[in-house]
Formats: sequence, structure tokens, C-alpha cells
Amino acid sequence: MAFAQQTKLKFEIETISKQAKGIVGVGVMDLKTGETLLINQDHKFPMQSTFKFPLAIAILDLVDKGKYKLDQSIHVTQAKLDQDTHSPMRDKHAKKDFDITIGELLAYSVSESDNNACDILFELAGGTGKVNDYIHSLGVKDIAIVATEKEMAAGWEVQYGNYARPSAFLQLLQIAYERKNLSKTSHDYLWKTLIEGPTGLKRIKGLLPKGTEVAHKTGTSSTNDKGISAATNDAGIIRLPNGKDIAVVVFVSDATANMETRELVIAQIAKAAWDYYGGRQ
Repeated sequence: MAFAQQTKLKFEIETISKQAKGIVGVGVMDLKTGETLLINQDHKFPMQSTFKFPLAIAILDLVDKGKYKLDQSIHVTQAKLDQDTHSPMRDKHAKKDFDITIGELLAYSVSESDNNACDILFELAGGTGKVNDYIHSLGVKDIAIVATEKEMAAGWEVQYGNYARPSAFLQLLQIAYERKNLSKTSHDYLWKTLIEGPTGLKRIKGLLPKGTEVAHKTGTSSTNDKGISAATNDAGIIRLPNGKDIAVVVFVSDATANMETRELVIAQIAKAAWDYYGGRQ
């Protein structure tokens, strides 16, 4: 990325970010050349559900090592499930115990951001500490995975312990893109879950041409009684029509703007990166 051009993109992104009335962390990378732009890299951003992406990588590594199989069935009791959290899986199996495969748990957790599925996967992985250690072993250091969804729901401050700097998420996206760490089957499955999600359609995807392939994971906190939203996030890989593939990470933290504005900030930043890399049609 030529210095003058990068400065122009950085200025554009920083101008867009002001609308959020919070702290906005951004990472943009050309995945074929490695050119990178980072904004607010030193801040620790609460990940919220974007942490389901590194969790999926850790689970798929255990599948590759033979500890689990994607088609392996797990028995889930209603007593185990949080009844007051976002969980399409629980809603589908309302009021009864059920069996579900690890592959289905991953799809619910990543594609639909299911909190119960996420915490069952953490249990299978041996806890947040094991997942954190594995992700660090991949060279991704500026990230902390310390609390499950249930633990995050217990208090406002807990979510800040699950943090990432923008560069850490660029590294994770690069790992998924380069397909070096997992088997082809596991990478294919991960990519599928990242593409198929119905969440965050107004974020990275929001202003891109219809049909653009985006493999991404969102994360969203609640808004507290002071009107502060801790996290409105989206991180993903965009495939451009000119053959370029770019990773875009946007973390909107401690913002007082409304949800519509926060999501628009993410969409405008993704569109600025798209335009910069020649995605204009």
C-alpha cells in the first residue's frame, strides 16, 4: 500500500468512525500481498461473539487430531441450556432433550451466533483457557479468551476480559484464508459456516454489491443504562471482483450512537476498503 494512499484511506476511515461516538478499531489487509492498515491497534476491544470464530478453529483442530468427529453426536439436556440467551438451537428443540452433532453445534455457534452451542463447544474444548492457549500457540498473541457466554452474561465488566486487538483478528482471518493450520475438510467447513451466517447483514455486507462473498463473524453487546454499547463488531474476508481478497476487522466499542449508526460505520469502513482495493464496479 503506497504511503500517501494508505494515509488517505486511514483519514477516510477515521472520519467515518467519528459517527459512532466511541472507540473504533480497524484492521484491513490485502491477503495476497500482506499490506496492512491498523487503526487504534493498541486498544483492547471486547470481542463479544466474534470469539466464536477462534473457538471454532480450536474445535476443528481437535477434530483434525482425532479427538472428535464432525458427525459425532452429543446429548444435550434442557437443564444444561441457558433459557434467557440468544439460542436458535434451544428454540428449535424447545422443552425437550436432544442429540446434535459437533458439526451442527459449530454451525449454530458461528453462523447463527448461538450462545448455548458456543458454551457446549467450550466444554468440549476443555474450557476457555485451553482455547486461549491454542490460539496463542498459532502466533496470535493480542487476544484473550477468558469467559464463556454464560460468564459474560453475569456482569457488564466481564465482557472486557475477552478482548482482541485489530491485528489479532487479521491474523485469525489470514489463518482461515491461507488454510495452513487445519485439514482441507475442516477449513472448508469453517469457511462454509462463516459465509452462511444470517447475522450482521447491515455491517461488512451492508454497502457491498449484492452477491459479494463475505466470510465473517459478528459480535454484539447489550447497551447499558448509561447508553453505552460495549461492542458492535464484524470481522471477515471480502472477495473482490478483480480477484483481490481483503480482510476487514471493525470493532466499535463503548459507543453512544444508536445501533443503526454503529452498523452503518462498519458498512462504510468496509465499503471504503472495497473501493480502495479496486472493488468499484
